[in-house]
Amino acid sequence: MADCVPPYEAATLTLPGGRTVEIPVLRDAAGATFLDVRRLFPETGVCTFDPGFNSTASCESTITFIDGKNGRLLYRGYPIEDLAEHGDMVDCAHLLLRGALPTRAQRGAFIVEATHHRLVHENLIRFFHGFNHDAHPM
Repeated sequence: MADCVPPYEAATLTLPGGRTVEIPVLRDAAGATFLDVRRLFPETGVCTFDPGFNSTASCESTITFIDGKNGRLLYRGYPIEDLAEHGDMVDCAHLLLRGALPTRAQRGAFIVEATHHRLVHENLIRFFHGFNHDAHPM
């Protein structure tokens, strides 16, 4: 479709009336296949119908992968339970910001860097005091 530059993998969709449209094929980190239909309606006037969003991905993320049916939550490709059991805040922050778990040297440098950026402005502290200590996190 219009915003994908060849070469890309595509599926061919035949519309009523015989018109064919190429739909870009995407793959996530877990290997699942998706059809990118975001340009289908603007270019053809045809919509997709998926009641309950059973076959619809709502966003593209390189940070998280959620499979609620199978109880899987990956954070940058790592199972969240492994990070919780074997990692800490430094590992998770490095993973979020840099895309990979740190080596020992990277971890030390990251701690030094984070230490220089840890001060919180007094106005933010006052803002947080406005919340009840036992308020729901959401």
